[in-house]
Amino acid sequence: MPPRKRVRPNATTMKMVGAMVAAARIAKNLTQKQLGERVRQDEETIASIEQGRRTLMPNVAELMDRHLGLPGLLAVAAHGMPERDPSPPWAEEYMDLEKRAIVLNWFEAMVIPGLLQTEDHVRALLRCRVPAFLPEEVDRLTARRLARMHILHRKHPPNLSFVISEAALCDRIGGDKVYAEQLRHLLVCMDLPHVTLQVLTLNQPHHAGLSGPFTMLETPEHEHIGYAEGQRSSKLVTDPDEVSIMAQRYAMLRTQALNTSETRGLLERMLGEL
Repeated sequence: MPPRKRVRPNATTMKMVGAMVAAARIAKNLTQKQLGERVRQDEETIASIEQGRRTLMPNVAELMDRHLGLPGLLAVAAHGMPERDPSPPWAEEYMDLEKRAIVLNWFEAMVIPGLLQTEDHVRALLRCRVPAFLPEEVDRLTARRLARMHILHRKHPPNLSFVISEAALCDRIGGDKVYAEQLRHLLVCMDLPHVTLQVLTLNQPHHAGLSGPFTMLETPEHEHIGYAEGQRSSKLVTDPDEVSIMAQRYAMLRTQALNTSETRGLLERMLGEL
C-alpha cells in the first residue's frame, strides 16, 4: 500500500486541539506563562497553540500531558494531526506578523531572503529539496512565496533592512540565466526608498552572524519581536532581553557589512562577470 500523503491540518482541527490544551491548563489553575515554563515554550507560543494558530508538536504535547496530568491525550492528538509539511507549522505565526510589520530587519547567511527572490529563483530553490517536491507542490509553494512579496509594494510599506552573507550570492541556483536575473532584481529592490541592502563579505576575521539567520520586526503596536528559523525548528522571540541581544547582533552586522554603495558595486561586478 502506498504511503498516505500528508496534508495540512485544517483550522477546525487545530482549534479543537488548542481548546483541549486551554481546558486542561485552566483545570490545573495554570496561566499560559506557567504552562510555558513547564514545557519549555514561551507564553506567546502557548497562546498561539490554544487559539489554533500554531500546530501542537508531538514533543510539546508529551510534556503537556505530563504536567497537566493527562493520560497521553494531547500526545495522541498531536501524533494524529497531519504534518503541515511542506509549509512548516512554526513559520505560520511569523508570516502573519510579517504582513503587519512596520519595520523588518533580516540577516540571511545561506540563501537570498524570501522577500527578495525572483519567481524562477524560488522555483529553483524548491527543486533543490530532498526528498523532491511534486510539481504541483512547487507551483503552490512558489505562488505562496510570491504572495508574501506584496509587502515590498504595498501603499504604506515597512522599512526593510537586509544584511546578506556573500555566501548566499555565490551559489548560482538555477543556472546562470536565473542567477543573473536574481542579481538584477536585487539591484532593482535597492532602488526602492524603503529598502536597504548590505552584503557581509566572505573571509571576515569575525562577525556577529555566526549563530545563523534571523529576522526582527516591529508591529504597528510597536512591539519588537525576533524570529530564528532552522530546517526543522524555529523560535519566535518575544522576551525583551533576547530581542535586545538580537538587535545588538543586527546593529553589529550592519557595521561589519559593506555599505549600500559598496554593495551595489559588488552586485554589479558579479553581474558583469557572467
